[in-house]
Amino acid sequence: MRTTALLYHDIVPQYHYELSGFQGSDADIYKLGTAEFRRHMQVIASHTELRPVAVTAAGFVEADRNLLLTFDDGGVSAIEQTASILGEYNWLGHFFVTTSRIGTPGFLDVIQVRALRDGGHVIGTHSVSHPMRMAACSAKQLDHEWQDSVRHLEDILGEPVTTGSIPGGYYSHAVASAAAEAGIRVLFTSEPLTRIGRVDGCQVIGRFSVQQGVSAQWVAAVVADRLLPRACRFLAWNGKKLLKVAGGSVYLTMRKAILSRKAKTIKSDSR
Repeated sequence: MRTTALLYHDIVPQYHYELSGFQGSDADIYKLGTAEFRRHMQVIASHTELRPVAVTAAGFVEADRNLLLTFDDGGVSAIEQTASILGEYNWLGHFFVTTSRIGTPGFLDVIQVRALRDGGHVIGTHSVSHPMRMAACSAKQLDHEWQDSVRHLEDILGEPVTTGSIPGGYYSHAVASAAAEAGIRVLFTSEPLTRIGRVDGCQVIGRFSVQQGVSAQWVAAVVADRLLPRACRFLAWNGKKLLKVAGGSVYLTMRKAILSRKAKTIKSDSR
């Protein structure tokens, strides 16, 4: 069985990135306009046979391939924009919440987290504090990020929380092992893979990240399991991963500076 999981973040009115989620140019590149996101969903509905399903602690619907829609960070757009668009198709999503941000400006509050779950969507952890280099965290830090965030969400929902996603794209075996120890049975990475791995009884699922400017046709091609877009993304991701490992925190600083300059140029050109 293979799984194609798409990774989205915030869905906001065009250019209103400040309305939801983390702030800054390095976060904004992951925020899609509502019209853009709606086109992606329309293409999936009209050009592919797969339909999004929801994962549970027990696993997936038995099928040769599964399609999953995932949304990271826990921005308030999850309830204000994303869930309503998914509802147009009767589709369910997986929403991963950064628990230290619950109830803060731009993020879901407790009532909204419950409302998403009451709508049938899967609620999972995106860690406590969203460390940008989770693979560099100590064992004690990993336990805190996974265990405390799981407990917080379980207190809110009154049910076990068994799914999670890794912030920042920094995956390691230790990160997955700590997640499994916290009771997470399905862990999503940012690795562009369709093959499901296993670490200490936890299913590890890769995802194809969707940023601003990614075409609906590309999304359809990935969902249709076409080789070229998947292979190109795999090569690009692994090249970037080498830079991340080699550059450490310097890589993140340089990336943020480059994206900030780019954002300023775009704003200037649009005036």
